[in-house]
Amino acid sequence: MSGRTRLALCAFVATMSASCALLPLVGTSRWIAQAAFLLAVQGGAGMLARRLWSGRVLTVALQALVTLLSLTVVFARDEALFGVLPGPRAVRWLAELLTAGSEDIGHYATPAPATDGIQLILVGTVLLVGLAVDALAVTFRAAAPAGLPLLAMYSVAAGLAEGGSGWLWFLLAAAGYLLLLLAEGRDRLARWGRVFGGASRSSGGLAAGLDGAPGRAPVRTGRRIGAVALGVALVVPAVLPAMDGGLLGDAGGGGKKGGGGTISAVNPLVSLQNNLNQPENREVMTYFTNSSAPRDFYLRILALDEFDGTEWRPSTRRLRDVPDRLPRPEGLGPDVAVTEIRTNISASASYGQTYLPLPYPASEVDIKGRWRFEPEGRTLVGDGGQTTSGVRYEVGSLVVEPTADQLAGAAPPPGDLAREYTRVPRSLPRVVLETAEEVTAGARDDYERAVALQDWFSSEGGFRYDTTVASGTGTEAIARFLKDREGFCVHFSFTMAAMARTLGIPARVAVGFTPGTAQADGSVSVGLRDAHAWPELYFEGVGWTRFEPTPSRGSAPSYTLPDTPSPDVSGPALPAPGDSAEPSAVPSASESCPVQMRRQGECGETAAPGLAAPSGPKTSAGTVTLWVLGALLVLVLPPLPMLWRARVRGRRLGSSGGRTPPDASARVLAAWREVSDTAWDHGIAPDESRTPRKAAERLVRLGGLDGTASAAVHRLAGAVEQVLYAPEPRPVVGLSDDVAVVRAGLRASAGRSGRLRATVAPRSAVRVMWALSDRRARMARRWTNRLGRARWTALATRLRRPLRRA
Repeated sequence: MSGRTRLALCAFVATMSASCALLPLVGTSRWIAQAAFLLAVQGGAGMLARRLWSGRVLTVALQALVTLLSLTVVFARDEALFGVLPGPRAVRWLAELLTAGSEDIGHYATPAPATDGIQLILVGTVLLVGLAVDALAVTFRAAAPAGLPLLAMYSVAAGLAEGGSGWLWFLLAAAGYLLLLLAEGRDRLARWGRVFGGASRSSGGLAAGLDGAPGRAPVRTGRRIGAVALGVALVVPAVLPAMDGGLLGDAGGGGKKGGGGTISAVNPLVSLQNNLNQPENREVMTYFTNSSAPRDFYLRILALDEFDGTEWRPSTRRLRDVPDRLPRPEGLGPDVAVTEIRTNISASASYGQTYLPLPYPASEVDIKGRWRFEPEGRTLVGDGGQTTSGVRYEVGSLVVEPTADQLAGAAPPPGDLAREYTRVPRSLPRVVLETAEEVTAGARDDYERAVALQDWFSSEGGFRYDTTVASGTGTEAIARFLKDREGFCVHFSFTMAAMARTLGIPARVAVGFTPGTAQADGSVSVGLRDAHAWPELYFEGVGWTRFEPTPSRGSAPSYTLPDTPSPDVSGPALPAPGDSAEPSAVPSASESCPVQMRRQGECGETAAPGLAAPSGPKTSAGTVTLWVLGALLVLVLPPLPMLWRARVRGRRLGSSGGRTPPDASARVLAAWREVSDTAWDHGIAPDESRTPRKAAERLVRLGGLDGTASAAVHRLAGAVEQVLYAPEPRPVVGLSDDVAVVRAGLRASAGRSGRLRATVAPRSAVRVMWALSDRRARMARRWTNRLGRARWTALATRLRRPLRRA
């Protein structure tokens, strides 16, 4: 095995060893086999390129091209040209996957589900790091700097993994890098020839020391040094208490503990805007329910009840075990009509978060796994790394149907609750209270004030729904929203809750999903673009009550409508599990639907379910033509050197068309140049400083030519000497036969890889570039001379004009 091949294999092992540190970040390890296969393809392309040519930059460029093609085939095959070439649609698709993967990384806790976006990021990271390691260690022969990309990948994995990266992953990454260093050291020593390793104690004495394996003693010393350094890195931090347990200790510090008594939640609004702007409404869950009012079936994740002026966030609450029957909702009196419904929910494997989506208020939850109950918000929270990924559960929930009179006649809330949920920061602009008082002027009670705020935001205030507006959550964002009057659910819910608090109405913000889209089998599909936020206001005797200020999103509750109509029966019925339903025709989108709503998919379906709508902008014929031409160039350019070489060989050895002495001399010199270029193609660079006879001796020695080929080379060299030095050169016959014999001898001694390179990528093809460079230089000199003559002519003309006038 050659030194470069050994280095390439060690670079592969080092990259894969370091990439194992990424395994704890996702819930499955299937992606690493895919990454290993693509990395092997990338490394194989580098090995082949280094055998065919010596250009380092060209080798790295070929590996980068192979990497791009591999990622296109694996992740964007349906969008690629001919299933391989990354056309505009494939590039756009890969960019969308990267964006979705970045958002998933910010949204999910580790171990995250292996979504397509996350897999692309993981596999792409391994391939990019592998390309850097292979280029540095193998192509440029610098293994030490190759540790930097390996360290970067391990550091990112250790930083993202909860509790830090495990000791096993560190040992694997360190061992892989150490193996790469040892392989490079052995390769460097081997290039010096045999290394004296000391006289052997056994028979053989000094001769045994000279004939030992190359570099055995220095390599053994290097292994010992590496092992000692690795041991120091592991042991010293562990015995020094000031270093917190060393590199292999738990980097998590205050990580999550099983059965925790409190929870300080992460704000889920970080990814809400990204979900609303997804190009594809990716499904996160499905459910069956027997609710008679499907449009009011919101799935609530948690409530944000603390506003510090910078953001709305959930308070730190005590957790308890999930009871068989959840307690009665706070503030709900016996006079309010209540109906209990059942719902079966299945979360997608790609949707993993700590909070469990539930209809509010839930009365009982049947679910497996490690879950805890937070009574104030009536939410279930995963414990010890438990997430919603792939879980199935059944929920019993209450449909609370208060009347307008019950809400209007609600008693004042308890003092503690009112103080907590009407608290606003001192930094809240005065305009919030002034606007709230202006909008609710003339209202007689808190219920009428709440309805007035909802109607003002949803229809009367001139607000516009736009998900591209910056989603600030502080007091400045609320003031800007009231001024610009454009935003999405975060702005509407936050601002209405803040305004309600200034009026003395207890308020908080709920985050979750709108009801979703009914399916033909009776289920309901909830996607990323169904993510939503809405305000909840407290009324004694009813409890926490939902309001909907966001225009074009969700539905206004029936108790906030003027005539308090009965539950909507025009919406699609949602049968219970086991019932069958036939798909009904879906109405077309309204022509009056705003462009922004139409872009967000809020105007309904535009075609029947069986018809697929266009997924994106069409690719023009010109773009397709350009990409096809580019693909043809990619396919045609590699064999050009081989074709050029065959054409030059045929021209040199063919008939010149005349029998004059100059023609004969030209044929001899052309045959000699063909022999020199053939030797160059097989690795013997030409030496123009030697005489033909010395050049022939060098070619025979370096090419390992036998008697027949050696005689042919010397005959050709003698013919060249005749042409160059004899007054009247003797006629020469059999030039083509001698060249063919020499070529066959060089191919026989070159080996398989040498013959392949000489045929596919001949080194002498560089003469084309030299010829083009010479032609460009001649043209430049010609134009320079012409411009110079033109300038002198113009100058002479200017000088003659005054003389003629004189």
